[in-house]
Amino acid sequence: MNDSGASSSKPHGDGRVQSLDRAFDLLEILARDGAQSVHGLHEASGLPAATVHRLLTTMHVRGYVSKDAARRYLLGPSLVPLAEGATQSVAGSVRVHLRRLADELGESANLAMFDGEMIVYIAQAQSTRSMRMFTEVGRRVLPHATAVGKALFARMPPAALEGVLSRLALPRYTDKTITTVEGLRESIERAARDGYAIDDGEQEVGVRCVAVAVASGGQQPGFAISLSGPTERMTDEFIERAVPQLHRVREEIEGADDGGA
Repeated sequence: MNDSGASSSKPHGDGRVQSLDRAFDLLEILARDGAQSVHGLHEASGLPAATVHRLLTTMHVRGYVSKDAARRYLLGPSLVPLAEGATQSVAGSVRVHLRRLADELGESANLAMFDGEMIVYIAQAQSTRSMRMFTEVGRRVLPHATAVGKALFARMPPAALEGVLSRLALPRYTDKTITTVEGLRESIERAARDGYAIDDGEQEVGVRCVAVAVASGGQQPGFAISLSGPTERMTDEFIERAVPQLHRVREEIEGADDGGA
């Protein structure tokens, strides 16, 4: 770290540019924790306050951060078209994997990610069966009753997870919906231990879903892939067979995102 507070543009030994690395760190903190003061970002990032201020000033001019009435910084409107473009890019590149999962396993395959503290579905390959699950692309739901939400929660940094759980609404949708933080935390811990998460009729009666989280760009998981279908077909035996297939696809996507390294 440059203790003088200079925002250096010197590349790291691995080719990364330090000032860009630091700016992205600040944006990720704002995405994770919400509005922050310069001091709050200094504390969270470990960067000198002067460096934080200079980076924020540049991003504010470009619209990548904005200020609220309390002069705290938050994510800005210039990020919206970037996020929309990235979402479409991810959905397009993953769609072929979803189609293969749906064809091989006979159930609908989905791609979902967090949008704030909601889950948004961004792609689906439907099962060819006459009785199948359909999730509208663009649909937003609370994460606590979904397999994709719990899979993503299971890979969150602990501090970020606890922050979300402390303010997340947990409405009941079915008799199986988890409606307590303690119960949700237990389900998330199980997903972390098992490497996959299950929605066992928690969002809709008679529907079961299994999901795994997928890392994006080698960072924290950016989205999750899942299979969903009627409970009578989504048996424990089916899930035991499906989970290795989901992890195979996860590895293929992560490998492609890392440039095949």
